[in-house]
Amino acid sequence: MRARVHVDSEIGPLRRVIVHRPDGGIARISPRRAGELLFDDIVHLPQMQSEHDVFRQVLEAFVGPNQVLETQQLLSEAIEADEATKAWMIERVIDYEELPSAYKPLLEALDAQELAETLITGYHKEEDLILFDPIPNFIFTRDIAAVVNDHVIITRAAKEARFRENFLTRLIFWSHPIFSGLREKGRLINLNHVDEFPPSRRGEVVSIEGGDIMILNRDYLLIGCSERTNAHAIHSVARVLFEKEVVKNVVQVNIPKDRAYMHLDTIFTQIHRHHVVAFKPIVLDGLSSNVEVLRFNGTSSFYHSIRDFLVNEINPNMEFILSGNGVSPYQEREQWTDGCNLVAVKPGVAITYDRNPYTEEAFEAAGYRILHAVDFLAQSVAGQIDPQKLEMTIITLPSNELSRARGGSHCMTCPIERL
Repeated sequence: MRARVHVDSEIGPLRRVIVHRPDGGIARISPRRAGELLFDDIVHLPQMQSEHDVFRQVLEAFVGPNQVLETQQLLSEAIEADEATKAWMIERVIDYEELPSAYKPLLEALDAQELAETLITGYHKEEDLILFDPIPNFIFTRDIAAVVNDHVIITRAAKEARFRENFLTRLIFWSHPIFSGLREKGRLINLNHVDEFPPSRRGEVVSIEGGDIMILNRDYLLIGCSERTNAHAIHSVARVLFEKEVVKNVVQVNIPKDRAYMHLDTIFTQIHRHHVVAFKPIVLDGLSSNVEVLRFNGTSSFYHSIRDFLVNEINPNMEFILSGNGVSPYQEREQWTDGCNLVAVKPGVAITYDRNPYTEEAFEAAGYRILHAVDFLAQSVAGQIDPQKLEMTIITLPSNELSRARGGSHCMTCPIERL
C-alpha cells in the first residue's frame, strides 16, 4: 500500500513518521573513533534503546503503531521487493566500502532482514565479522530526508561518516513499494545526483542535512546555512523547488558554523501556531545570524534576525519560549542538551527531553503543562488521558543516554505525513 506523503508545516497533526532505534553498531564506538564517527560520547546502548522505546511508544499513542516506520524494516522490505536492487546494492557497498571481493558471497547469502541489519551496523553476525564502520547518527532520521509539501528531498551529508545513511535512504525511497508513487510522479529530489546537483564553479559540493530544513507553511521553506549545510546547496535546491513550483519562498537562515549550533533545529523549533522555542542570543538577538528570503520570482528580502523574519513574514503574533528561560548560563547549557529541539505531534503538544528545568519553567509560564512520558503512557493505558484531546502539553522523555548523542526529538523523527 502506497503511503500518502505530505508535510506542509512543523505543527500539523502528525500521521506518519520514520524513526530508527539505536542499533548494535553504536556499542562498537570507541573513544578514539567517536569524533571521526560524529558521535559526541560513549553511550550505554541498552539504556539508550530503552529510552528510545519510550519515545516510540509516545509517538505510537498519537499516530498508531503501524504509522511509526523503522528504517531497518523499510530497508529490509525494499531489498526483498526487488532481487535486482539487492544485487546492485551489494555491488555498490563492496565498491564504496572497499571490501575484498571474497565478501560478496557472504552478503549475497543473507536474507533481507540480515542484510539490512548488516548494512546499518557494519557487523556480519553469522561470521562474527566487522565489515565496515557503523552509522551511529542514523538514529537522527530527520537528517536523511525532508518532505516538502508533496515532494521528498533526499539529503546529502556534509561528512563522510554519514554517506552510507544517504545511500540507504535513496534505496528506501526508490525501491520500497509504499514510496513507488513518488518516483513515478517525479516527486523525489535526490541531492546525491551530481549531474542534477553539481559542485559550484569553485568546487563546493552540495551538502544539506535535514536538521537544517523546516517547512513553516506551504509557501515557506527554511534552510539553515550551518556547519553541515552550505549556501551553494541551498541555492541549488531552491532553483529546483521553484522550477517544480513546490514552494514560493526558500529562506536561507545563516547561523554560526559551530558544533553547538550544528543544525537550524538546534536553535529553534515551532510547537504551536503562535509559539516557537528558541535560543535567544541567535534567534532574537541575531548573534552571528541573519536571514535572506529567496523568492520564486527572482527577488529577495533580508532580515537581521530570525525573530524579525518570523514576525514580519510568518506570524506577527509569534511568541518566543526561551531555552533556559533566556538566562545565562542556563540558556547555553539547555540549548546544548536540546532544549530548543522539539517535535510537535499536533499544535501545542510537543516532545522534549526531561533534563532542561529552566526551559520547563518557560513552558509553564507560556501556559503549557509538563508531563513526563512514563506518566503520559501510564495514564493513556488507564484511559485517564485521550492523546487526541490533549492540548498545551510538553511531554518529557527519559534522556540520560539519548541526550548524549547530541540530538533531540526533532532530530529523531522524519515526518512523512501531517494533516
